Amino acid sequence: MTTLKTLRERHIPFASLRYTTEAFIDYCIPECAPKFNYALIGSGVSQNPDQPVSLRDLHGFQVGGVSMPHGKTNPPHLHFTCEVFICYRGRWKLMWGFDPGHESAEFGEGDIATVPTWIYRSFTNVGVDDGFMFTALGGDDNGGILWGPSTLRAAAEQGVHLTEDYRIIDERKGQRIEPGTRMLEPMTPAEIAGLRRWAPAQMARRIVRFADLQWSSEALLDSELPGRGGRMAAVIGLGMAQDRAIEAPVSNAHGLSIEWLSLPPGGSLSRHRLAEKQVMILKQGQVELSVEADDGELRQSLNGRQTEGWDSFAVPGNCWRSLRNTGADEALVLLLTSGDHRKRIEWDDEVVAAAAEAGLVHDASGFIAPRRFVDRGTRTGSVRRRPAPRC
Repeated sequence: MTTLKTLRERHIPFASLRYTTEAFIDYCIPECAPKFNYALIGSGVSQNPDQPVSLRDLHGFQVGGVSMPHGKTNPPHLHFTCEVFICYRGRWKLMWGFDPGHESAEFGEGDIATVPTWIYRSFTNVGVDDGFMFTALGGDDNGGILWGPSTLRAAAEQGVHLTEDYRIIDERKGQRIEPGTRMLEPMTPAEIAGLRRWAPAQMARRIVRFADLQWSSEALLDSELPGRGGRMAAVIGLGMAQDRAIEAPVSNAHGLSIEWLSLPPGGSLSRHRLAEKQVMILKQGQVELSVEADDGELRQSLNGRQTEGWDSFAVPGNCWRSLRNTGADEALVLLLTSGDHRKRIEWDDEVVAAAAEAGLVHDASGFIAPRRFVDRGTRTGSVRRRPAPRC
């Protein structure tokens, strides 16, 4: 059951975010600290049991955030599920390999970089002091994190150690390594050498530049209806866009899809629902999100401003929702939706009827198509609807 109370708990204003500077063992390494780690959806791979978490509801993926001053570095580490860096402010240098040398590439505001699993990676803030990235990790259980040998050595030199069960022991705080405690064993040089190597050209294809996005103004059934005007650009995986020509630059399985949605001033996204859970992170502008619960309708304003931060909302599956640009400028919304499959939008009956009147329907694959051709193929002008449970 979805109630107005539970919906309000899924609104994550940027101003409400709480961080820890001791999420990981690198907090003691001078060139790495301070680093501000945020957990919006799930606790991520934090090794701090006191990590603040905005929403613990399982989504099939997790969303976090990271900020650190210019010149500070997150040291080499490895993940077992996808790790996606979503730059909302500043400029960052991504490094990978560490065998023992590394490759690197830079990316900036609006760019999204997805790092393959089972590869050591690191990143440095090469931009403004308050640079900020949202992050996405695949899976509810992402298997934790493996630190590179150099990271564990640097921490040990500061008197901070990591046990085999990922407990941090900080000798500077009077903590001691008890007899029989098993410490985390890093990969050997030979094991690291056995990992797949990613050339700069290969990694470049996994950094989706905002300037290179392929926008579609026919991505949604309601895009051409009066007062709508939504456009979409795919980034990762199979999302909810309904234009058959859209292809995500990164197509391998991540456990989620990532897309950009643009709404013009006065534009809107009509009443619809998805079976999947979806996280919206506003990048730019101001929108009003309407989500229907069993006991009423929540209308929530979301803002995205460089000076004040970027609000988020985690929409439950099978809930009717709509979105309206209430600002004077274009609104940009990042959509993270659970699952590797293509998502099927269920539109309100009035939207389906209005689109059909304008000559647009869904074909058998769920893509937008001219009604006259679909009617010829099916010998009927009716539009079939998928039954879905009530939110």
